[in-house]
Amino acid sequence: MTENQQIGDEAVFINNYVHFQLLVSKYTATKQLIYSRIIKFPSVYTCQPEMLCIKDRKFPLYKARDAKRILYISGIALRLEKSQNQQALIIANEIASDLSATCGDVFSIQIVPPGWIHLELTHPILAAWLQNLAVGSLLGGRDQGRTNNLTIKNPQHLFTVQYAHARCCSLLQQAHREELIKLKEVLSGTEISFEQQQPLLSISEPAFWSICLPQPIPWLSSDAKLRLNHPAESRLIGELVQVVDDLECKTFGSAVNWEKAALDLSQAFENFWSECRIWGKIKITSPLLAQARLGLVMATQSVLRLLLKDKLGVFAPLEL
Repeated sequence: MTENQQIGDEAVFINNYVHFQLLVSKYTATKQLIYSRIIKFPSVYTCQPEMLCIKDRKFPLYKARDAKRILYISGIALRLEKSQNQQALIIANEIASDLSATCGDVFSIQIVPPGWIHLELTHPILAAWLQNLAVGSLLGGRDQGRTNNLTIKNPQHLFTVQYAHARCCSLLQQAHREELIKLKEVLSGTEISFEQQQPLLSISEPAFWSICLPQPIPWLSSDAKLRLNHPAESRLIGELVQVVDDLECKTFGSAVNWEKAALDLSQAFENFWSECRIWGKIKITSPLLAQARLGLVMATQSVLRLLLKDKLGVFAPLEL
């Protein structure tokens, strides 16, 4: 590759990165992003009464239990079949055609009989979402409000979640000391470097951290595919997406079990940590992969902290 080609490729990457960052910056949850695109489908349906349900997001949209990808399934065509006097499959294909033309870089689309629309998030859009989550752009500074009168059914579950958060903090501090990443701490709207933090904050007053370098985190390989393709990495990303969806998108007629959500995320993180190395050979031979995995640790720490403080009503410890 010539120097000009390399410069050109880097310019394309930067332009694409900015484009995807702008797309995800408006939405905390990926489910919100999907909703925002679906409600803009062809205007032939916009005058129909059913559009009120669509605009209010009262139509089926589920995150599939697929460990290998982030896949949503929409039943909007089935919802419109009777009122439009058309087969759901025809409606689904019309919607898919419009979405493909306008949102092909956001998700890939597949139609499944009798009229389900499968929407799989592309790797670049998922990388942009993870980036925002890791640097604190999605959850940082948000006033979620604590869940009142929550009864913890199993105290051991609470310890498991706190331990996972503390493990995230330990890994990030170690990576910072070894200069694999550079962290900043955001506390009460003020940025403080780790070198200025003497001593460490009390474990009952954990800081909110974000990554300064590398910027952006190298989520994607040169062919625009996520570096994080190990099954344990995919499962952890899926849990993060699900928790943030639950935080931002209320499901009609159901309530979220936050204790279970936090435990599932913690267990996914522990599985990731036991199967996906960061130090040793990986750090030496694949530093970009190590940094991407640390970005995933940062994203997990951010969500666990929010769940502990705002949903379970306890502190998020830096260490145990």
